[in-house]
Amino acid sequence: MNMPLTPEQPAVWNDPEHHIFKVSRRSFTDTQVFRDEYNRIFDKCWLYLGHESELVKPGDFVARIVAKRSILFTRDAQNKVNAFFNACPHRGAQVCRERKGNAKSFQCFYHGWVFGADGTLKSQPGSECYPADFNANGAANLVPVPRLDSYRGFWFLCFDRNVQSLSDYLANAKEWIDIIADQSEVGMTLVGGTQEYQIRANWKLLTENSIDGYHAINTHATYVDYLKNMQGSMSPVPFEGTGYDLGNGHAVIEYKAPWGRPVAQWIPLWGEEGKIELAKVRARLVERFGEARADRIATLNRNMFIFPNLVLNDIMAITVRTYFPTAPDAMQISAWALAPKDESAWARKFRLSNFLEFLGPGGFATPDDVEALEQCQRGYEAMKEAPWNDMSKGMIKEKVNYDDELQMRVFWNEWQRRTQATALGKGDA
Repeated sequence: MNMPLTPEQPAVWNDPEHHIFKVSRRSFTDTQVFRDEYNRIFDKCWLYLGHESELVKPGDFVARIVAKRSILFTRDAQNKVNAFFNACPHRGAQVCRERKGNAKSFQCFYHGWVFGADGTLKSQPGSECYPADFNANGAANLVPVPRLDSYRGFWFLCFDRNVQSLSDYLANAKEWIDIIADQSEVGMTLVGGTQEYQIRANWKLLTENSIDGYHAINTHATYVDYLKNMQGSMSPVPFEGTGYDLGNGHAVIEYKAPWGRPVAQWIPLWGEEGKIELAKVRARLVERFGEARADRIATLNRNMFIFPNLVLNDIMAITVRTYFPTAPDAMQISAWALAPKDESAWARKFRLSNFLEFLGPGGFATPDDVEALEQCQRGYEAMKEAPWNDMSKGMIKEKVNYDDELQMRVFWNEWQRRTQATALGKGDA
């Protein structure tokens, strides 16, 4: 069944009564849709900026691109976390050209203006040529982002000053963020550097893929075979779970899986040392949270999506991933490994092994996913004749499985609400 394409037809065709949910393929290719997404989504939503563990000491800083803007993320001498637009108020040059480090001040190389980690203008060559009250109203300081807030160590910014509070925006996703943050009594930390890569595909394809349990067995068959052939690398745990709508476009799948988790799911490959180590971790989780929550933290996997572009994969390791579109058919991805600060050297070793083996850009999973997404993008060249993607799996059920498509429908409904996109462009009728 195909609905005729008209300029009035929404890009998301949602008909619960007839169990139909389709998305126009124009949504993945159109330049006007791409522009509208920046104006109506990335300029209006809370966006992940960084983790508290990146700014440990006063003077620590990170410079990164968020929704095309260069942002300077700092901890100042008063231990306050800040985020500024990395653009000199004088002529607009980037004040900080390093990716990260520790500095008491930042000097713009163009004309030498100097700014503190709190964004305040400290000095400028030729200051005698300016009036004494030149910066009395702070207009020559670095410009702070309109909104900045954090939840459980995850820092977010928003370019819309009137956006709802971060807590309200995160809605029920806070429960699942808590499960990740509660894996350590002393806090979580990013481990290693940033993984960066590009995919020649629309950014929304990675959103779908990140919370899609349906593709795993087929797309990642090589990894499943690898585990089966590695003696002791799997436990007798079946794949089973469900998906949840967390509100505001956020969604998660939570499920059991047979691989080892350094949180506290042991596999024979890790030997007796690992068994003893993880038994201690689990016992402490039970002391802190009780048996039921400890079991959920230790043994259940989570692929969580925070609208519009943050993924927290708490599976055989923890990955924090963001991605921004650079064109209708291209995106830039950044990913980090997250771990408990206080985990042992043994646990860290296997966590990073799992991270690189499956989740990293050179692992089993990501190259498979990149190929799948780029194949989809190429397939959309035929969108005039084949205009719709189907995402109706599970609509006939009261309780969905982890491999149904509720999560994608949650995302697309919010995307449609914000963009008001249509299935056919004005010039395509």
